Amino acid sequence: MPDVTTPMVDRALIDSIYRSESRAVLATLIRLLGDFDLAEEGLHEAFRAAIEQWPASGLPQNPRAWLVSAGRFKAIDNIRRQARFVPFDLVDSESVQDDRLRLVFTCCHPALSPDAQVALTLREVCGLTTEEIARAFLTPAPTLAQRIVRAKAKIRDARIPYEVPDATQLADRLDSVLRVVYLVFNEGYAASSGASLIRSDLSAEAIRLARLLVQLLPEPEALGLLALMLLHDSRRIARTSESGDLVLLEMQDRTKWDRAQIAEGIGLVERALASRRFGPYSIQAAIAAVHAQATSAAATDWNEIVGLYDVLLQIEPSPVVELNRAVAVAMRDGPERGLAIVETLAEGRLADYHLAHAARADLCRRLGRVAEARSGYERALALTRQEAEQRFLQRRLSELGS
Repeated sequence: MPDVTTPMVDRALIDSIYRSESRAVLATLIRLLGDFDLAEEGLHEAFRAAIEQWPASGLPQNPRAWLVSAGRFKAIDNIRRQARFVPFDLVDSESVQDDRLRLVFTCCHPALSPDAQVALTLREVCGLTTEEIARAFLTPAPTLAQRIVRAKAKIRDARIPYEVPDATQLADRLDSVLRVVYLVFNEGYAASSGASLIRSDLSAEAIRLARLLVQLLPEPEALGLLALMLLHDSRRIARTSESGDLVLLEMQDRTKWDRAQIAEGIGLVERALASRRFGPYSIQAAIAAVHAQATSAAATDWNEIVGLYDVLLQIEPSPVVELNRAVAVAMRDGPERGLAIVETLAEGRLADYHLAHAARADLCRRLGRVAEARSGYERALALTRQEAEQRFLQRRLSELGS
């Protein structure tokens, strides 16, 4: 074991190390052991050993390496008892740094269903509990747990390699990885349920993974996705009040926006668009960049945003993109012009999407159509499970009542 640095170790410090290091330790153990379940057992055994030993012996100079070694030794003991053989590779700093990226590609392997890819990435790469993922998927926890178990079994039985694909496969595999990374970011940027609108730990993890992808394969859409996440995340502090209430974009204090992240995001957008091989993430990032560059809501170039949505609809047509374009049209040409599009979507393909009804209600409110606004807000309130959004919608309804 490495030499210790200090004898002052308490449970709070070990818990903090668990939060910051457990996913990296798990990723390396999966590579070394070749089995998700063995790695998870080793992880928990390693931290159990840390709780028992560190308060007396002190904090190791490299806690992550200590935990990897302890977890591997514990797993070897288990394997010997079960008469199972697994080959082991040496641990080195470079491989440890790459292990989480290997784990991302393994969890996002095309042999797994899209739902399984997302669930497994959130569980193994990001460390969400089964219950948290189930809430995000609006799925019963036992069903979600079985989905994860089946995904692990398929990886084991199909001998899916724990590796980053080679250059001939990487581009094809990148799309599914980008999609999963963005879904992880979205759950952090705007949590699907619960008391907190923002889970900055998830957003930060998605951004970190995207940076690794850009280093590995600087394709335009990898650049575009990283830019999009940086630009959205730059507004994080301004998106909620001190009490945790939602603050709309037009009402945000733009002095709180992270200008360094905005500058980095804009630079990445420019690189992606200059390639002429850009896709939907790059166009969404360009839209976010227009918002980020506006000194105020009134100064926003809505004509540019509508034009970018037109391009996005050609690349990736979807009713949600149509809804966002309709809101931009309303900002550019007036609420009546946008409302006609929003109403069609809210009554049709987006009938169960709370943001469609919230947008409809807001445009009706701006036009003084109080009864229709109230109906829209009530429908949106019935559909959302996010507490900050619920409080916002309730405030809107109270304002209409007064």
